[in-house]
This record gives sequence, C-alpha cells and structure tokens, in this order.
Amino acid sequence: MSPSTLDDLGKLILRVTLGVLILLHGIAKLQHGVGPIESMMAARGLPAFLAWAVYLGEVLAPALVILGLYARLGGLLIAVNMVVAIVLVHSGQLLQMANGGWRLELQGMYLSAALAVALFGAGRFSLGGRGGQWN
Repeated sequence: MSPSTLDDLGKLILRVTLGVLILLHGIAKLQHGVGPIESMMAARGLPAFLAWAVYLGEVLAPALVILGLYARLGGLLIAVNMVVAIVLVHSGQLLQMANGGWRLELQGMYLSAALAVALFGAGRFSLGGRGGQWN
C-alpha cells in the first residue's frame, strides 16, 4: 500500500472510532434528555438552554466525522464539546491521577482525537473526500 493510502486508512479509523464513541453519548442524551446538563449550566450562572448545544457536539458532529462530510468542522465541534464537558463536569479532577494514569485520560483522548480530525481532515475514504477546506 502506498503511504497516501495508509494515511487515508489511518484517518478513516480515527474518524470512525471517535465518531462512534462520541455518538453513543449523544444517543444517551437523546434517550434521557439534557436535564442534568441544564442543571449544571444553571448552577454556574449560565443560561440553561445552552445545554441543548450538546446535541451539536454529540450527535451532529459525530455524524459529520463518521461520514467524512465537513469532518474538520465536526472535529472542532467535538473538541469544543469536550472542553465544555471538562470545565463543567471534570474541572476538579484536572490534576488528579487515578489507577496509574491521569483521571481525565478518556476526556483528554477524545479532545486530542477531535483536534487531530480537525487538523488532518477526512481523507480519501469519506463522503467529502479530500475536496474543500472543511474535508
């Protein structure tokens, strides 16, 4: 296989893995609602309606990333979603270690993978292909 094909396969694996794992969180939000997130927003003096933006970061964005259509935008939306999640839910754990690793390693991995998708783009094996600045 050519180096270009290997790069595109790597992008595909990264996109699909990140997209599916984040989408599972979105499906849970679709099933159970965003009430707990609204409560967290209100407790911090933020408008509760901002909680509905979680659907952008956990449903729409993963779909874009999985399909490879506006994948860079999807990656950015997931990254923003993860920063908000870290600030709202996990800020007290930011410097903690647990079980031999960083307590927020999963959140850090999601954030890093989302930034990688935003930087690398979708690759050839996607609906958007290599065309356009957002693919």
